[in-house]
Amino acid sequence: MAHTHEVTNQAPPLEDYDVFAADAALVEAFTRYGLDDDRPSLHALGRTAGSAEAQQWARDADTHSPVLHTHDRYGHRVDEVEFHPSWHRLMDTAVGHGLHAYPWCRGTAGSHAGRAAGFLTWSQVEAAHLCPISMTYAAVPALRIDPAVGAEWERRLVVPDYDPALRSGRTKPSALAGMAMTEKQGGSDVRANTTRAAPAGDGWYELTGHKWFCSAPMNDVFLMLAQAPGGLSCFVVPRILDHGARNPFAIQRLKNKLGNRANASAEIELDGTRGELLGEEGRGVATIIEMVAATRLDCVLGSASLMRRAVAEATWHAAHRTAFGTKLDDAPLMQSVLADLAVESEAATALAMRLASCVDHPDDPHERALRRIGLPLAKFWVCKRTPHVVAEALECLGGNGYVEDSGMPRLYREAPLNSIWEGAGNIQALDLLRVLVRESEAIEAWRAEMDAAADAGPASSGLVRNAVAEVDELLRETAADPSTAARHGRSLAARMATLLQASLLIRYAPPAVSDAYCATRLAGAYGVFGLLPTGLDTRAVVDRATPPR
Repeated sequence: MAHTHEVTNQAPPLEDYDVFAADAALVEAFTRYGLDDDRPSLHALGRTAGSAEAQQWARDADTHSPVLHTHDRYGHRVDEVEFHPSWHRLMDTAVGHGLHAYPWCRGTAGSHAGRAAGFLTWSQVEAAHLCPISMTYAAVPALRIDPAVGAEWERRLVVPDYDPALRSGRTKPSALAGMAMTEKQGGSDVRANTTRAAPAGDGWYELTGHKWFCSAPMNDVFLMLAQAPGGLSCFVVPRILDHGARNPFAIQRLKNKLGNRANASAEIELDGTRGELLGEEGRGVATIIEMVAATRLDCVLGSASLMRRAVAEATWHAAHRTAFGTKLDDAPLMQSVLADLAVESEAATALAMRLASCVDHPDDPHERALRRIGLPLAKFWVCKRTPHVVAEALECLGGNGYVEDSGMPRLYREAPLNSIWEGAGNIQALDLLRVLVRESEAIEAWRAEMDAAADAGPASSGLVRNAVAEVDELLRETAADPSTAARHGRSLAARMATLLQASLLIRYAPPAVSDAYCATRLAGAYGVFGLLPTGLDTRAVVDRATPPR
């Protein structure tokens, strides 16, 4: 081969490292909120996540999308989805590390934060397979609404063994859960659902209707909303009935999605499909709301993970690439961009882990209230910032970042999804407005987090005070003229979320990180990366974000 083909000045693959240990912001957040007993498992998961083998699993699962088989060779309806073997390896790792449910059976303060740290670590490998993992985790608090119905399923959902076979629960000790709420005529407006549920005796109903989105249709059990005689209600719908027969669950097609391609998202037809009532008739939304809250938290975790992976790839590339006689991460313009990206990523991680820690303290009024207001704020802002971060990080790799081999296009296709799932931005803004009108304890919890940053340096404290004053002005306008509420909803969500992130970084992050964040995110309009003021320690921020060389 001619010398022209000698490869020089290219970054080596980012692999064979501990993803958890390399993320300083995550390690520090886990130390604040998690359990030391979980640390060895997180390092083990981090080493697996950083391995070349796991990264190949991710590429395979994304490249070889699921395949729907509606019928077997003899014409029998089977409605099965075939996944690439790498999908099953990813799932086996996630379930084996308890990311699907283990905090619910431990009942120990810190276990939800530990699970969140694992979710943030493992999501960096491949995000799509975390959908069934997240839904299983989220199903447990909803099932607890009715112990008589939910206890048998919860017993199986917390088992750390992955078994993808479709079998009756009587012969299958472990299970995964999903949900199917969305219908084509309603979307987020679930009260417009038309699926009907007719009583069939002994607490069972027969469901008839069409669900527009049902992700992971090969899971064992689903929570679904349908119109019962008493109104919109929640039902537990197994794929396989106790006697071994298949519940009518016709998968009409798999969605051809922008990203999240390793995960099967389906349209399903229900025709006399058996479901057991969960909770009371007419209380479907109230019954399933805890599941929605938990999946919204995982949307924030997943987005923070995507940010971190993108920043890790960008800083790693810049640490090994030379241009114009200078290492890229030493070039002032590039260093400013990398530091700005790292700050955004760290703020997302700090907020995601703080909200996960709230779940560990359900009896603490402040933690409950902070979770209530923090989830719509974080879901709105962190998920909305992710596409911007990933796009800028991709650009840091130049043309290499636009090539599939780099893995960045897969991150970019995935980046918008969590902002859409479980209620897009407007839904979160409307939820925030409901909190502001009806739940004063939640607003006070947010203000208490602002007060906690009061002892910081005078520059940061002043910026926080000024930004809080802007929020107060918006709140006064909204109170004086409720017709302006919808117009202010998105502004309030963005501003209050950035302030919550600022408070966490002021208290817990190094000054180089918190100073950079407050100087940009709290001082007027913000949108372009790389506009950090002079005098900040950008070298320290970039070094903190770069995986070990």
